[in-house]
Amino acid sequence: MTDSLQHQRIGPVVHLRLHRPDLHNAFDADLIETLTSALAAIGDDTSVRVVVLEGAGPSFSAGADLNWMRSMAGASEADNRTDALALARLMRTLDELPRPTIARVHGAAFGGGVGLVACCDIAIGAPDAKFGLTESKLGLLPAVISPYVIEAIGARQARRWFATAEIFDAAEALRIGLLHAVVPAEELDAAVKRQVDLLLKAGPVASNEAKALVRRVVAEHDRNQLDSDNADLIARLRVSPEGQEGLGAFLDKRKPGWIV
Repeated sequence: MTDSLQHQRIGPVVHLRLHRPDLHNAFDADLIETLTSALAAIGDDTSVRVVVLEGAGPSFSAGADLNWMRSMAGASEADNRTDALALARLMRTLDELPRPTIARVHGAAFGGGVGLVACCDIAIGAPDAKFGLTESKLGLLPAVISPYVIEAIGARQARRWFATAEIFDAAEALRIGLLHAVVPAEELDAAVKRQVDLLLKAGPVASNEAKALVRRVVAEHDRNQLDSDNADLIARLRVSPEGQEGLGAFLDKRKPGWIV
């Protein structure tokens, strides 16, 4: 773990904190690689139940680091493609992480910072949060993060914000679906904890598989295949140790074993 990312574990909950506060947690190659590696390790650790992604200092993440952008502007097209693929791996690793993820958002979330928010399963912001897909001001586009942002806010909204590069506030982010909730800054940690507590009450396997279910349902257009796959899933879960424990606890009016 480099200085650009802080890792704190509290029981089964991991807090990953982007830690370049003087630069508003802007991305560079090191932060991208470090965060990708940290998420991959979490994905392999079945004792982790929830991941909270947050930023140190005044911002969540203000997008790309200026020095990094300057270096890539002078690089070849091939080098720029390799660089973009590294960011794509980060976004996909976060989006497909087999653990529930929560974005704790305050201050600026621009460019790739918006991508991180969109990739998390739950996003909670403070009223001071500001968002922007500002790439078009530079003659660029938010291409790498586009699948995740479009999934979060919809194609029509994305067409507007991608083209205009307009900055929008937390209330607008809530309205278009980028945030799930906006709470006063002093209540942000408590709101995140409420979501963590809810996730810890869910069955670990069920919680981990929830996003895979949503992704499969959205992608599958054959209704017969979808019915068959969903029947297979619920049947497997019902007879699994976790399903048996959950059903038994409900019928016996007790807490399931995964709630400590």
